Amino acid sequence: MTRYVILGAGAVGGTIGGLLARSGHDVVLVARGAHAAAMRADGLHLRRPDGALQIDVEVSEVDDLALEAADVLVVATKVQDAAALLTRVATRRADLPVVCAQNGVEGERLALRRFPRVYGVCVMLPATHLEPGVVLASGSPYPGTLDLGRYPHGSDDTAEEVAEALRDSGFLSLAREEIMPWKYAKLLRNTGNAAEAIGGDTPAADELHRRARVEAEQVLAAAGIAWTPDAEWAAYRGDNVGFAPVDGQPRSGGSSWQSVTRGLGSIESDYLNGEITLLGRLHGVPTPVNALLQDEANALVARGGKPGDIDVEALLAGLS
Repeated sequence: MTRYVILGAGAVGGTIGGLLARSGHDVVLVARGAHAAAMRADGLHLRRPDGALQIDVEVSEVDDLALEAADVLVVATKVQDAAALLTRVATRRADLPVVCAQNGVEGERLALRRFPRVYGVCVMLPATHLEPGVVLASGSPYPGTLDLGRYPHGSDDTAEEVAEALRDSGFLSLAREEIMPWKYAKLLRNTGNAAEAIGGDTPAADELHRRARVEAEQVLAAAGIAWTPDAEWAAYRGDNVGFAPVDGQPRSGGSSWQSVTRGLGSIESDYLNGEITLLGRLHGVPTPVNALLQDEANALVARGGKPGDIDVEALLAGLS
């Protein structure tokens, strides 16, 4: 029987692993610190718009993890944490399939350095993890879409098996021959993560995102990188994955906002806005907005700031 090893049981990983376990799949959640201790003591508390679940599931620290031949590794950490984690895992078993349920497009490249079978996932899964042992999954009516495919392209029996398991667990999931155009389409949307993380939910932050996305589209076009058109994205997501209140509260911020709010000391901006900055430099396209967001997000984290600490209207004025 396939066992799903969730490397990083936070917002995304906790939702995936929790619902896989609830539907009868063999799952181990890999976490650390207070979050791991809380789940060992009282299970994973997965709160959804239609009610709260308490899910008893195996929990392990990464160094205590005993890997098996039938395991599928699901990497759900932020990309900046993935390289060190994958190195630790690969020293024990590098023959296992690695499924990268992450923002950005670097996670697959990092995994492929150590593992021969790597799969990308386009994650549309609104969830929040701010409290040990608790994950709020606010997607409705489906908790999320998790399409996947072999990296850099193609599909196989493993992709089909994982997609079927995810569908069994309530997600929308397709095994796609070409997953990376979907991941690049998600990257365009994630260029706004840093704006939200530094400026909160404000019109000025929205404008920074709009400008960052315009730059990103110019960069991808110059690099010859295809992305799924907005019309196709909207038609697929449609009304399937919206936001609904959990415990009577609307959803808070996205993944980068959560990192800043929790004071984790790192942020994924180097692999979101930074991916655009890198490609822009490689292909001669200026990226002042993405570079600014990348730098400001890193600076905010370095000094232990919180969302809204930065005057994003002043940043906008400086770009004009």
